[in-house]
Amino acid sequence: MSVNPDPAPAVPVAGALAIELNALNPIPEDERHGRPADLFWPWFGANVSVLGIAYGSWLLAFGVSFWQAVVTGVVGIVVSFLLCGFISLAGRRGSAPTMVLSRAALGVEGSRIGAVLSWILTVGWETVLVATAVLSANEVFGLLGWGSGTGVEIGALIVVVLLVIAAGVYGFTLVMRLQVVITVVTGVLTVVYFAVVADKIDWSSVSAIPAGGAPEFVGGLVFMMTGFGLGWVNAAADYSRYLPRAASSRGIVAWTTIGGALAPVVLVIFGALLAGSSTTLNDAVGAYSVGGLATIAPHWFLVPFLIVALLGLIGGAALDIYSSGLALLAAGLRIPRYAAAAIDGVIMTIAAAYIVFGADSFFGPFQGFLITLGVPIAAWCGIFLGDLVVRRRDYDQQALYDVGGRYGRVRGTAVLALAVATVVGWGMVTNTYAGWLDWQGYLLEVLGLGGRSGQWRGANLGVLAALLIGFLGGLAGASVVRRQERPT
Repeated sequence: MSVNPDPAPAVPVAGALAIELNALNPIPEDERHGRPADLFWPWFGANVSVLGIAYGSWLLAFGVSFWQAVVTGVVGIVVSFLLCGFISLAGRRGSAPTMVLSRAALGVEGSRIGAVLSWILTVGWETVLVATAVLSANEVFGLLGWGSGTGVEIGALIVVVLLVIAAGVYGFTLVMRLQVVITVVTGVLTVVYFAVVADKIDWSSVSAIPAGGAPEFVGGLVFMMTGFGLGWVNAAADYSRYLPRAASSRGIVAWTTIGGALAPVVLVIFGALLAGSSTTLNDAVGAYSVGGLATIAPHWFLVPFLIVALLGLIGGAALDIYSSGLALLAAGLRIPRYAAAAIDGVIMTIAAAYIVFGADSFFGPFQGFLITLGVPIAAWCGIFLGDLVVRRRDYDQQALYDVGGRYGRVRGTAVLALAVATVVGWGMVTNTYAGWLDWQGYLLEVLGLGGRSGQWRGANLGVLAALLIGFLGGLAGASVVRRQERPT
């Protein structure tokens, strides 16, 4: 009995303007192509958004010094994208989307839990990126004197939404080609932006920022991990599944990590330099809008700045909508891949319009959403990685779609590990961004960490705990994996 069979026949992707019909099915051997270095483009293009600069300000807000911010930023970003690199290996070994490959770890139907979580996370991210792009366009248009308001926002929403939905509907080839363009253009213009605002940096003020203690340091580290690589682990294999089986494992891990981490590391450090230079700059950089960053640039650079800002945000949303469509199929919806992407596009458009035209504030609730969902995603990531470590053979592609196959319907121990890791993780995080999430942190007092008002309340140790428990749960399934890998 098959579960979630691909509703469309697998056909070659002839070009960027040919709609990709491959969906949950394994990629046929004659369609697998490319080199590990090709992974640099989608990951760089999706993470070069100038909002990475704002993370530098938010990181300092944890109460760390500049040098502590550099360490937490570099380590958190690189390590979290290294996890993406490892999961990308599974794409080459199984030539199927991430959420299909997770069926080996959680069972063919048990994996639907992760698919639903992945779908919610990616739709949430694409919505916020599109809304931010629209609000940014409106702000920069106002700074340019071209007018601003509802008319500009409607126009920007239409343009941004059409570009993002087109990427999701047309699929892999268009997404990959779009990311090459975004990488080149945004990479060059971001360097120019650094050059034109570098005179705003006051090193004496930056170096005078006092250092924080262990709770502040760990809190900043977890914040970097959840804000960057951990937000992509659920989609990492989606972009490596077309690579040939002979593609280098080291190359896949390295190019995924470098592509994802390079731009955020530079952006966060530069943002911390700007934010630490003065209170005024900190307010401008830390505002969840591109307009604040535009105000410190010279007027002549506003148009190039708008281009780099919009392209970076669109690049991230393009990857999100492509992967959200695949996750929706893996969750159980039986429609063509491009139709799933279109459905997500409609949801994204409605939600983004609400944020732009109706919501008073969305950053706080969104941060609460990220922390809350970051715990089970970290647990899922740990289970997937633990299972990958003990797995010696490539995935049995046919069994990934058969509840009666070697991977089974539900792997109870893995699902239990996911539940335990999530419960423990939620008990070790606190959430001040949304009142309806104040139930979290229920284990901080029990563990002697000072409770919900103690010094460890903002460290969000639950994300790390969930990742570790999940990983141990994945490793504990080694005997099950050995049985799965026996010849039939």
